[in-house]
Amino acid sequence: MSNTCEQAPTGIPSAIAASVSSQIPTLMSDALLLRAPRVEDFPRYADIVCGDRGQYIGGPMSRDDAWWDFVQLASGWVLHGHGGWAVEDVDSADLLGFVILGLEPGDAQIELGFLVSQENEGLGIAHEAAQMARAFAFDTLNLQELASYIHKDNARSIALAERLGARATVHNGDMLAYIHTNEAA
Repeated sequence: MSNTCEQAPTGIPSAIAASVSSQIPTLMSDALLLRAPRVEDFPRYADIVCGDRGQYIGGPMSRDDAWWDFVQLASGWVLHGHGGWAVEDVDSADLLGFVILGLEPGDAQIELGFLVSQENEGLGIAHEAAQMARAFAFDTLNLQELASYIHKDNARSIALAERLGARATVHNGDMLAYIHTNEAA
């Protein structure tokens, strides 16, 4: 059985959570829906960050550390006015991954981050979700720059950042900062 924190709320707390979640912007393309994260999304998040796929984002994480990382993904909306989205397939409603506009200690800029499950890697999902989140950051939040902080050995994420047109700078040790610039600004 999962921890109590991993269980979806019921009753009045469920209604309050739904009300708060309804304030988080929903973004939609023909293929993807970016929506507020829900407690029910945590097992997918934990699958990603607790296994080998988490090696470049501070993992593999313990399930408890994954929970706190997931909470940060969701709470950014309340604290900073930007945060994480769960990425769903429009047709099937399958949860494919996550994309975030977030801040962590040590970040010089708001980060554009992306995670997809292994079975959804290489399908263009992270690229499309990142484009949607970046457009929101530039067009709605009027941000001038974002950074994707990527480990120097994470070839897939580096390739994605470069496909998105970001330019690399050294961030910290093994980490690179791929800078996304709002060309319209």
